[in-house]
Amino acid sequence: MIASFLRDDSGATAIEYGLIAALIALGIMVGATSLGGALNAEFVSIASAVNSASSP
Repeated sequence: MIASFLRDDSGATAIEYGLIAALIALGIMVGATSLGGALNAEFVSIASAVNSASSP
């Protein structure tokens, strides 16, 4: 019974899938954060161009 418990890999597989899911989620968060910063900078640039164009 103890030998079969030591050879059981099902828990390790679940942990590996959990780690992979965590790394994918981390990658998505980092990508979304950098994309959000780039979009914010672009919208600020567009807003300043529109504001300066509309001022006489």
